[in-house]
Amino acid sequence: MGHSSVGASPGSESRLRTVRLDGTPVYRYQQRPGVPAVSVTRFDPQTAHTGLPPTHRHAHDFLVLVYIEEGAGSVTIDGAQRPLRTGDVHAVSPGQVIGVTTVTELACSRAWSVAFTPDSVPALASVSPLAWTHHPLLALFAPSAGHGRVAEPDQPNWSAWLADLDEELAAPGRLGAREAIAATLTRLLVAAARLAPSAPGTPDPLVERVFAEIEASFREPVTASDVARTLGYTPGHLTTVLRRRTGRPLLEWITERRMIEVRRMLRETDLPLDAVAARTGLRDATYLVRRFRNRYGITPQRWRRAERARP
Repeated sequence: MGHSSVGASPGSESRLRTVRLDGTPVYRYQQRPGVPAVSVTRFDPQTAHTGLPPTHRHAHDFLVLVYIEEGAGSVTIDGAQRPLRTGDVHAVSPGQVIGVTTVTELACSRAWSVAFTPDSVPALASVSPLAWTHHPLLALFAPSAGHGRVAEPDQPNWSAWLADLDEELAAPGRLGAREAIAATLTRLLVAAARLAPSAPGTPDPLVERVFAEIEASFREPVTASDVARTLGYTPGHLTTVLRRRTGRPLLEWITERRMIEVRRMLRETDLPLDAVAARTGLRDATYLVRRFRNRYGITPQRWRRAERARP
C-alpha cells in the first residue's frame, strides 16, 4: 500500500499538494478517517518507480523512513547523492527533494518504505509540531543526520518489525491493530534514532524564534505577515528563509499548528465548530471546514465521527 519508491513517490496514501516554482511536485499525506497516518511499502526494481513523475523529482510533507533490506543503488536528497546499501536506513524529512537520475540507478532487490505523520506516534501526538524536529524519536531526521547503518546481526530484526507493521496495516480495523501499529512504528523510530550521531545538531536560532512566536500566537487570528513583522522581517524574506531551512513556508507552519490543535479538539472535546475555530485562530466554522477539507479531504464533522467510531 502507499508509496512505491525511496523517498515516498506518489501513491494511494498521498496526493499532489502544490508544485514549486522550479517544477518540483510536493505531495501530502492523504489520511483516511479512523486509520493511523502510516503506510508501508515493500518494493523491488520492478515496482520502485511506479507512479513517479517523469523526472523522478518530488517532495512530500510527511516523514519517510527507508530500509534497504538487500541490494545497492543511489538516490539524491536535496541534490546530495546518497548510496543505498544493504542495512542502510534513510530518513527523509518533509520538504526535502528526492530525485533518481535514472531508473537503473535504483537497483535494490528488496527494500521497505514507511511513510507517516508525526502525530501518528503516541509519544509525538501531544507535542507541538513545531517541536517535532528536536524530539529524540526523530533524531535520524535531524539535518545533521539523515541516514545510518544497521549492524548485520540486527538486520533480521528490522525486516521482522517492518513485516509486522505491514501485516497490522493490512487490517487496521481489527481489535488492537491501532495500538500494535503505534507500538511497532515507535520501536522502529527508537532503533533509527540510535543510529543517529550522538551529538545532535545545533538548533537554527531563527527557526527557533519563528516557532516560538507561532506557538505563542496561533490561537489568535494572526497571519504570516503578523508573525514576520513581530520578528522584524518582511513576510517574503521570512517565508523564503523558512522554506529553505525547514522545507515549508511560514504560512504552512502556522496552518499546520492550527490543524493539529483542531484535530485534538475534535477528538477530545464536544465543542461545536464555531468554538473550535475561535480557539485555533480561524475565522469561523465555515472557514475551518474549508481549510480542514482541503488539508485532509474530509469534513471535520465526518472526521470526528470516524475517530470516535473506531475500536
